[in-house]
Amino acid sequence: MCGITGIYAFNDLGAFHMINLSAATDALSQRGPDSRGTYAHERMGLGHRRLSILDTSYRGHQPMSDPTGRYTIVFNGEIYNYRELRGPLEAAGLSFESGTDTEVLLHLYMREGTACLQKLNGFFAFAVYDQQEDALFVARDRMGIKPLHYFLDDDKLIFASELKSLLAYGIQKELDYTALLQYLQFNYIPAPASILKGVQKLLPGHFLEVKGGKATVHRWYALPHPQEPTSLSYARQQERLRELLEASVQRRLVADVPLGSFLSGGIDSSVIATLASRHTDKLMTFSIGYKDNKFFDETEYARAVAQKLGTDHQVFSLSNSDLFGELHHILNYFDEPFADSSALPVSILSQRTRGYATVALSGDGADELFSGYHKHMAYYRALHPGWKEKAVSAGAALWRMMPKSRNNKLGNFFRQLDRFAGIYKLSPAERYWQLAQYAGKEQACSWLHAEKRDLVIHEDYQKTKDLYLQPLYGSAGINDMLAADMQLVLVNDMLTKVDLMSMMRGLEVRVPFLDHEFVSFAFTLPEASKINTAMKKRILQDAFRNDLPPQLYKRPKKGFEVPLLDWFRTDLRSKIEEELGERFIAEQGIFDPAAMKALRQQLFSSNPGDAPAHIWALLVFQSCWKNYLS
Repeated sequence: MCGITGIYAFNDLGAFHMINLSAATDALSQRGPDSRGTYAHERMGLGHRRLSILDTSYRGHQPMSDPTGRYTIVFNGEIYNYRELRGPLEAAGLSFESGTDTEVLLHLYMREGTACLQKLNGFFAFAVYDQQEDALFVARDRMGIKPLHYFLDDDKLIFASELKSLLAYGIQKELDYTALLQYLQFNYIPAPASILKGVQKLLPGHFLEVKGGKATVHRWYALPHPQEPTSLSYARQQERLRELLEASVQRRLVADVPLGSFLSGGIDSSVIATLASRHTDKLMTFSIGYKDNKFFDETEYARAVAQKLGTDHQVFSLSNSDLFGELHHILNYFDEPFADSSALPVSILSQRTRGYATVALSGDGADELFSGYHKHMAYYRALHPGWKEKAVSAGAALWRMMPKSRNNKLGNFFRQLDRFAGIYKLSPAERYWQLAQYAGKEQACSWLHAEKRDLVIHEDYQKTKDLYLQPLYGSAGINDMLAADMQLVLVNDMLTKVDLMSMMRGLEVRVPFLDHEFVSFAFTLPEASKINTAMKKRILQDAFRNDLPPQLYKRPKKGFEVPLLDWFRTDLRSKIEEELGERFIAEQGIFDPAAMKALRQQLFSSNPGDAPAHIWALLVFQSCWKNYLS
């Protein structure tokens, strides 16, 4: 688990940027605190920051070259089946100098080229340079767990784990207003776009090659959807789910450093901890609680699971001041706008877990595979309406007039009724698109300065929309929605959040639910196995009902709301007035001053609605703008 960067120059002008390789490598220091290394050959440069997990000795340092010096690799991630892959290589006469998966991956690529990707079980972003052929190969894992950004022009190709490393090469910084519009809609920027023109994110399951001075991108993996539904009985489905998930967890327990598991008290993390505890002498588990937000505190459920499993359990109890203290830290770390406010507790959890372990398992991915969110239930109810759903739709005009807010129970209830009424009659694709966003396209566009609205390329916007809605065009069911969620929300929001916040703390987080064999099985499960009007994630809950404390099944899904509105009206009010005030907005020239004033007024009114989420997104952008983009 590390940070990687590299530059391939097509000409002398591009080669001039090689002088920035060292600075670009150091920009990734928090991802890899244990060692650094660079490699340079003519017009090719590679940089690496290491977080040591396997064979922590110097033998695992990167960039790593084969004995002849022809091939050199930089690698971020873990290959869980590297031991199985190493056996045939040794049988063929190869000898290894380290106990790392990096060396296995390098030799596998040398023997099999692109085909090696199909044999890998793990998460990764890596690059291999072939000195003899002057060729570069860069690849990203199937699910997009590990990030990879790149910049390509006539002079050079630059790639890196994070945008801040690309910026260290001195690339031009020009805002992409189509990407900014989508950020204002979703609170993140969907790949392949980034906040800057010319910078792209390599999509999951894709690789990039440079041969003969030409760069091309290819797809090597596609999400296994749609598939024919399994013929297994529901009972046998549960058995198979348990078998595959346990095998996935076992694969992810390999490490030469301390390893533990996040334990929130929800079903997903409890299942992972349960399976991990069977194959670990004394599993460490980690939870966070909320002193000032008892409604969201789930530590009693986490403790019940830890007690049942006999784990070495650590609870980190947070106050609102702890969360607020973390706010400026993550704002300074974000190099691209990312406004999922739950990054705050994830950052603190990662920081405190790092005091005990270097690797942690998590339950990420289960909600997207098995329909665990409220939006999945809303979509399901719209597909299978009864009298209640029809009544909510009929009351659309009334819900629009009611006060709405995420910050109190009644206001949130009206917000949800209004949201359901708004999506009820839409097509499956448009229904999902609306459920996935925080603001509509027209609303988000109105926040931009009038002159900047003309810079939005609507053809590019539609291209991105079509990319993510492809599973939902036509008649679409729950599995189609989940396929869209896996590619849009999971990759661009959930996995991005965990990668950024954990790597900022030098912690590796592994996600057993996203093992590609398990994902393939999950998409063979029929809708009825995943959701009905009474239960979300039905098969996951039923498969482990006898393993988990019964109180986990008698509680609603709460999530966690960062107290943004309270902060905006107190500690952050001056920041809002400064960064979203008329003077700065007018000088900056990106946002519409009248629209910003209206948002501020709504925020401080008795009916804030979604204004806190919108204001937070704008503040995150302004922080990125000041620190990295201006």
